[in-house]
Amino acid sequence: MSHTIISDLEKRYTTKHYDASKRIPATDLDVIYEALRLSASSINSQPWKFVVIESEEAKQRFHDSFANKFQFNQKHAKAASHIILFAHKTHYTRDDYAKVVDQQIADGRVKPENREQAFGSFGFAELNTDEQGNTEAWTKAQTYLALGNTLHVLARLGIDSTSLEGVDADLIGELFADELEGYRCDVGLAMGYRSEEEDYNATLPKSRLSKESVITVL
Repeated sequence: MSHTIISDLEKRYTTKHYDASKRIPATDLDVIYEALRLSASSINSQPWKFVVIESEEAKQRFHDSFANKFQFNQKHAKAASHIILFAHKTHYTRDDYAKVVDQQIADGRVKPENREQAFGSFGFAELNTDEQGNTEAWTKAQTYLALGNTLHVLARLGIDSTSLEGVDADLIGELFADELEGYRCDVGLAMGYRSEEEDYNATLPKSRLSKESVITVL
C-alpha cells in the first residue's frame, strides 16, 4: 500500500541503541509537545503529566532510577536525546475534571450556563473509580493513547524512539517527586537518533501478523 501514513509506520521500529551526539531540534520538540497536548483521552479527562528529561542533571536522575531493576533500559537514559515520562493521576476527582470543564468554557466548547450539565461525562470516571477513590487502571490507560500518538508523530518527523515500560515507577516517583507532584509514571519514551553502528534492530525486516488474522470486517 502506498500512503504517507503507512510509510511512517513501516519505517518506525523500537530503537535499541542511540547516538548520544545527536539532539532533537527545538522546532521538532515544539511539534512533539503540542502533539502531546492534543492527544485524545476518555471524556477529554487529560489525567496526565508529561515530564521531559533533557538536561544532563535530569538524565543522571533517570539513569539512577534503574538502580534496582530494568537495567537493560538504563543505557537509553544518557544516550537518547530526550526522554518523556508519561505520568497519570491515580485518584482522579470531580475537581480535576472541573479544570477540564472550565477550560472548555474558556475555549468556547461549552457555554457557561451549561457548566453543571458538562459534568455528566464525569459519570464515566466514577464507573472507573474503586471504593478507595483509585482510578489508576483508567487513568493509566489514557497515557497509552498519548504514547501511541507520540510514536506516530516521531515517525513522521524522522525521529527514532523506544517505549520504556521497563521503568521503576516507585524509584522514579522518589527521584522526580517535585516534577511529578504525586502523579505516577509507569511508562516512558526515549527519543533521538539511532546509532548507525550499534542499532541492530534498524536493519531487520518489519514483522506483523497478517491483516486477515487481526482485523474482522462485518
